[in-house]
Amino acid sequence: MKAPIVQTYENPMLANYVPVYVMLQLGVIADDNVLADRAGLEKQLKELRAAGVDGVMVDVWWGIVESKGPQQYDWSGYRSLFQLVQDCKLKLQAIMSFHQCGGNVGDSVFIPLPKWVLEVGESDPDIFYTNRTGIRNKECISLGVDDKPFFNGRTPIQMYRDYMKSFRENMADFLESELLIDIEVGLGPAGELRYPSYSDCLEWKFPGIGEFNVML
Repeated sequence: MKAPIVQTYENPMLANYVPVYVMLQLGVIADDNVLADRAGLEKQLKELRAAGVDGVMVDVWWGIVESKGPQQYDWSGYRSLFQLVQDCKLKLQAIMSFHQCGGNVGDSVFIPLPKWVLEVGESDPDIFYTNRTGIRNKECISLGVDDKPFFNGRTPIQMYRDYMKSFRENMADFLESELLIDIEVGLGPAGELRYPSYSDCLEWKFPGIGEFNVML
């Protein structure tokens, strides 16, 4: 991966320039791994470009890309998206989203964890966080099993590593063209490195203080 390019500006205003990025819809890639509305998205991207926006941010959902089975990655939907963003002369921030979409405030889309991960949870529900009433939170895998090879011989850390390695290999052309200017990792509920607190499945509503969940 190339090091970021540091630009210098003679104009003081440009030296203090703050790039503007807009978050794309959660369901921009449908659960069948295709662009949900290509024509509508292209129109939106061109309008953003005309408004002076620098780029967009998108969740790269684990539950879509690796849905067919362990290490069976399908990047086709995201390659189509990245190409469209590049054609519209925008930059891109990609979020590696290893959590469920849905069940939190503002979520109108549901994208679960990969089915084969949830199947492990059916036989060993302790891979999920649990509240005091015994309700399991299936938004993400508990930090308590980070080093446990419960997933076809792989640990969660290994699964995340393999996923991101595949992303790098399959998106090499977009990295080289500098379309991708930022890659972040989303772990935990809603992609935040925290314990579950206000998920619908835990019978909490936002805003609220929530409560501690345990790692069994």
